[in-house]
Amino acid sequence: MGISSLAQETMCYIGQYLVFSEAEDVINNLTAGVNAKQIERVCHKYGQWIEDADNTVIENLVYKEYESGKADELHYVSVDGAMYLTREESWKESKLGRIYQPKDIVQVSPKRTELTASTYVTHLGDYKEFITKMDYHLENLNSLVFIADGARWIWTWIEQHYPESIQIVDYYHCKEHLCEFAKLYYKDEKQRYKWIDTCSEMMLTKGIDPIIVALEELSEQRKTTGKRNTLIKYYRKNKDRMQYHKYIEKGLLIGSGAIESAHKDVLQ
Repeated sequence: MGISSLAQETMCYIGQYLVFSEAEDVINNLTAGVNAKQIERVCHKYGQWIEDADNTVIENLVYKEYESGKADELHYVSVDGAMYLTREESWKESKLGRIYQPKDIVQVSPKRTELTASTYVTHLGDYKEFITKMDYHLENLNSLVFIADGARWIWTWIEQHYPESIQIVDYYHCKEHLCEFAKLYYKDEKQRYKWIDTCSEMMLTKGIDPIIVALEELSEQRKTTGKRNTLIKYYRKNKDRMQYHKYIEKGLLIGSGAIESAHKDVLQ
């Protein structure tokens, strides 16, 4: 590369804090003779080395977990994407995965739990590269429960790679869609809240099927018919993942709060 090891170290150090054009100005004010493209190449080269080393560590850890018998223990998996403002490409989606076990969930108060251990996987960019990273951790695990929102790419990946897993659409996302529709349909606030409470209770005790029926039986409103039909279609498509009463009976989680909080704690 023709650049001393000290200069490369300086480029990596400053290049991770500033955009490469600004890093060029700072370095040249302290030394001389580098440009933004050189800084970019050096940072990307070492970044790739670090990622390759991390992947090697991941493979070894997964192998050890598999050998120790951990493969048959229940693991929860939550996946989500969120938009982040990057230095060079403006807004870009970062995918985040969180893997944890029931034994890692600790009750810290009557209404609050904490996770004492998790494995995180993240990737800024295309979801195909992200799921390759996720597969490192999941491919040798035999008892998986996925909890996620309704994003199509997530469920397509799970169906293709882990068809025997338990798949749950996050209850709170499911209810959120119902609340959005109810806000349009019921102008009277008391009537709206009563209907939402009734439907929410049915979701938890009987699953999504009675909600689909309740939506179909609502009287027609020109302004809300399209929204209602879209919601029914969404529930029908995911109804096997919305049988919350069955998951509760098995003692499973039905919410993806763990991944929502991880966006803030891990990425932001």
